[in-house]
Amino acid sequence: MKRAHLATFLTVLTLSGCGSSSDFADLQAYMDEVRARPKGSIEPLPKFQPYESFTYSAASLRSPFQPPVKIEMMQRAKGSKEIKPDETRVKQFLEGFNIEVFEMVGTLANDRGTYALVSGAGGVHRVKVGDYLGRNNGRITAISESQIDVIEIVPDGEGGWLERPRSLSLKERS
Repeated sequence: MKRAHLATFLTVLTLSGCGSSSDFADLQAYMDEVRARPKGSIEPLPKFQPYESFTYSAASLRSPFQPPVKIEMMQRAKGSKEIKPDETRVKQFLEGFNIEVFEMVGTLANDRGTYALVSGAGGVHRVKVGDYLGRNNGRITAISESQIDVIEIVPDGEGGWLERPRSLSLKERS
């Protein structure tokens, strides 16, 4: 019986400690301050602007890192219907890259002919006259110690094709 009285006494003592208002005076003061504020003083949420997606539409235009080509319409060369790329031939590996990524780094010569070494497309490649280079059906026409001459076949924009000469100069180490 004494244990029951002791348990009841401890429970009452514990609960009486929770009811003490002197421990929460600072909390009561803060709550009074919040209640005293005027109603409607909360600022409204900002209005969110809807997201507008951006579509890049200049992908098909000239690269801004290359100089512009000035072509006068009157002096513009007309294409020919006889000149056109051979669509039936098997494409070579180096035709999958732009010709701008290639640099001539040297030449090799033996009894079978002269070869040029071009750097680009992940390594150094050996090419000879008659090989193709670049995406515009560029056929190598001549190799010298200082440059590679290439003839590209490009559309003229009016249904014909033009042969455009290009050359890759030897890249000397500096």
